Amino acid sequence: MTSQQQGTADTSASGRHGLAEHVSAVQKLRRDFRALPEDAPVRLAKPTSNLFRFREASSAPALDVSAFDGVLSIDPVERLADVGGMTTYEDLVAATLPHGLMPNVVPQLRTITLGGAVTGLGIESSSFRSGLPHEAVQEMEILTGSGEVVTATRDNAHADLFRGFPNSYGTLGYALRLRIELEPVGPYVHLRHLRFSDNREAMDTLARICADAEYGGSRVDFVDGVSFGPDELYLTVARFTDSAPWTSDYGGQDIYYRSIRRLSGTGPGDFLTTEDYLWRWDTDWFWCSRAFGVQNPVVRALWPRALKRSDVYRRLVALDRRTDFSRLLNLYRGRPQQEPLIQDVEVGAERGAEFLDFFHREIGMSPVWLCPLRLREPRRAGQEGPVWPLYPLEDERLYVNFGFWGLVDMLPGQRRAHHNRRVEEVVGELGGHKSLYSDSFYAEDEFWELYNGPAYGELKETYDPHGRLLDLYAKCVGNR
Repeated sequence: MTSQQQGTADTSASGRHGLAEHVSAVQKLRRDFRALPEDAPVRLAKPTSNLFRFREASSAPALDVSAFDGVLSIDPVERLADVGGMTTYEDLVAATLPHGLMPNVVPQLRTITLGGAVTGLGIESSSFRSGLPHEAVQEMEILTGSGEVVTATRDNAHADLFRGFPNSYGTLGYALRLRIELEPVGPYVHLRHLRFSDNREAMDTLARICADAEYGGSRVDFVDGVSFGPDELYLTVARFTDSAPWTSDYGGQDIYYRSIRRLSGTGPGDFLTTEDYLWRWDTDWFWCSRAFGVQNPVVRALWPRALKRSDVYRRLVALDRRTDFSRLLNLYRGRPQQEPLIQDVEVGAERGAEFLDFFHREIGMSPVWLCPLRLREPRRAGQEGPVWPLYPLEDERLYVNFGFWGLVDMLPGQRRAHHNRRVEEVVGELGGHKSLYSDSFYAEDEFWELYNGPAYGELKETYDPHGRLLDLYAKCVGNR
């Protein structure tokens, strides 16, 4: 920052965090890294996770990165924030909203961290205009697998790491600090839910809305959708507004995804505060809270409001995986065994209807979340290869993210991960990609072809030459 910019920067929201404390924490982390046994894998000690690759507990020493969980500064004039990599979006949004600002893309779940969304892939209903979270990053301070701390930007000596960091899932290094762009917000969000009975019509309409950032003569700031079945799909278009005749509350008894059906049509739609809009999916983890009975009115009234959160449900799922309770209960009751199918995939909007047809026909799970996205940053003149090499989306192409999270009954004789593999196969046939936050079942050669093995290998050799960090295949497919 220039001295003038520093004069406008606000550090009051960051509490105990500040630049001096951050520098001290970086120095301590480097010492801790050097103290690890050279043959020990490097892992982070983190209190929460939004990954769905459940691994066995490890006794290996872990790096304490709790010092990197705060907002260092906010510059409301330049609309920039310097943020610790382990900062949750819940804390980041709480710091930016008082300035009338938010991150360009705020992933749906409160405890997703900024570093996690950048090294993984975050997405939300502003992604049709703002791309993915890493596209709003100006610079990253990264602890590499070699134990060095480097600052990476689009055009400095570590530009290769800057562009290769997204979709590397901590296998090249860990983000300690990020400088990100912010965008202005209004106090309220007005939502309209549009119903479609034909998937192709819905995808065509979605493409037009995203191209024009407009629907029915009104600006569109956010777009996503939900498919409840083969002939029932809703697109939700939303925009900031300065006033609201009322605001809905989906943190108590009412459930957001159920409101979409109820409020669709020609009525006035729905209104939320901007903060409640950003976390509209978190209260019920989209719709997955029903697995815990939280959508039963009696249970919901007794379940504390503060515990209606995605991280609470995720811990319950982790407990179930450790105890094998659900599988044993199904066996005891004589019910079919079930396969977890927890995935997000990106398919070109022009082939989105084909994917939905397949999914409803062969998988049969509902609801399904839809979220359009387009890369914000085009390839530079003379640049070879994709803009973000480890998740090579095409420039100017509108994609639709399809998210589905639940259990599917297995038939006798079906191979392990039958439904997961079918999804992987069909996504590949349609020219799409799959996020790697959950289980993957690719053969190794197929995996590296999809996720740019040559580019990854060069980055690994440069920034983790001794293999202190797991490689991407071992971590995302081998669940190591």
